[in-house]
Amino acid sequence: MSEATGAQVDIELIVNKEPAAMWELITDVARIGEWSPECKGGAWLDGDTPRAGARFEGHNHFENGFIGTTTCLVTEAQPPSVFEWIVLDPSHSPESPGSTWRYELAPGDEPGQTRVHHRFVHGPGVTGLSEHMTSHPEQARQILQDRLDKLRKHMTVTLEGMARS
Repeated sequence: MSEATGAQVDIELIVNKEPAAMWELITDVARIGEWSPECKGGAWLDGDTPRAGARFEGHNHFENGFIGTTTCLVTEAQPPSVFEWIVLDPSHSPESPGSTWRYELAPGDEPGQTRVHHRFVHGPGVTGLSEHMTSHPEQARQILQDRLDKLRKHMTVTLEGMARS
């Protein structure tokens, strides 16, 4: 467990798409790279689909040049309202995920809109962030804050891109 454990980012946007249409975009892991500045795409493993227990890979490119692939495990999938997954750390133990990502979709204020609540929570598992903080303890708080700020920006850009699709 690191100082990053439990750190989170929450954003909420109202988009001009029906919840079912947003659900289709959010759960299409192969397309995420069309909108995300960081996640360049993904693929369902074993021919799976968005359901609890399904796994997918995510392919990330970070601004510092690091490129990585993560294995993710869907923990909740309730079309068209909830999609949640954990990112497995190198141990691949679901009890110690690197992070949890969650989308909650609800009808917006106007017909044809969706209120999207998107959350990231850093888990107790090993991540690049936790390792970087451990390597630079004197800068750990700033490293964490910078990462959370970047995530907030990227999560917002991703949702705005989906909304325009």
